[in-house]
Amino acid sequence: MPRVSVLTPIYNTNPMHLREMIESILSQTFTDFEFLILNDSPENQEIEKIVLEYAKHDRRIKYSKNDKNMGITPSRNKLLKMARGEYIAIFDHDDISVPERLAREVEFLDANPHIGVVSGWLQYFGTSDVLRTVPENDTDIRIAMTYDCCVWHTAAMLRKSLLTDNNLEYEEYFSPCEDYRLWSRLMDITRFHNLPQVLVKYRTGNQQTSARQSQRLSQMHTAIQLDIINRYPAYHDAWLQSDSCSTRFRLRLFGIPLIKIKRNRVYLFECIPTFKILWR
Repeated sequence: MPRVSVLTPIYNTNPMHLREMIESILSQTFTDFEFLILNDSPENQEIEKIVLEYAKHDRRIKYSKNDKNMGITPSRNKLLKMARGEYIAIFDHDDISVPERLAREVEFLDANPHIGVVSGWLQYFGTSDVLRTVPENDTDIRIAMTYDCCVWHTAAMLRKSLLTDNNLEYEEYFSPCEDYRLWSRLMDITRFHNLPQVLVKYRTGNQQTSARQSQRLSQMHTAIQLDIINRYPAYHDAWLQSDSCSTRFRLRLFGIPLIKIKRNRVYLFECIPTFKILWR
């Protein structure tokens, strides 16, 4: 039985991106894993051929395909049922994991049995070059979760027992925010941690979300957010008082802080209070 199950649903994936994604997992410094790839575009023979080509040379790859297109949420749940590992590593079909990603996450979960979910930072690439950081410790993560999903899904690893023991899986109703919903339910059960380092290079500009999808994403995000706020009002109060929420403007020059506006007060060098302003 492998320690880790890496779960990746694919759907009409760009062949070059698919190869880069697969190779980033096969080149991991941690080697005790199974790599479950589920094809949700069964008519696409080109990407099937690519996966089988890699599987022929590396038995850790377990390839399967749906009889017909099921959608992302049912495909994720199908992969969860197939997984045999103690830990579940989630990975999207066109991203790139850094070589030490699995090793760092396994090492952390082994050393911290009270933590159930670990993730880390993302480095955007493609049409954008942005470092996406997130809060590190559990309390700060919970506070930020009342505003937004701050556990990057494609970089996450969790204990499979959390799902099986509590009869949890992805909920299709909340798609395309099924990850945010899963984390919100796990807030009642376990603790979170984000490693302060890049674990995944996240490809941008690969797909465009339609206006209808954007509207549904906003609706589901709000529904999950309100549910978390209702269950954890103290965390939401802490968010409202936090610097991230209350800071309305920052000005920096060559990385040097000059001005910050927080709760209608202007701060020089982000720490020296000067005068108040009135927003109209």
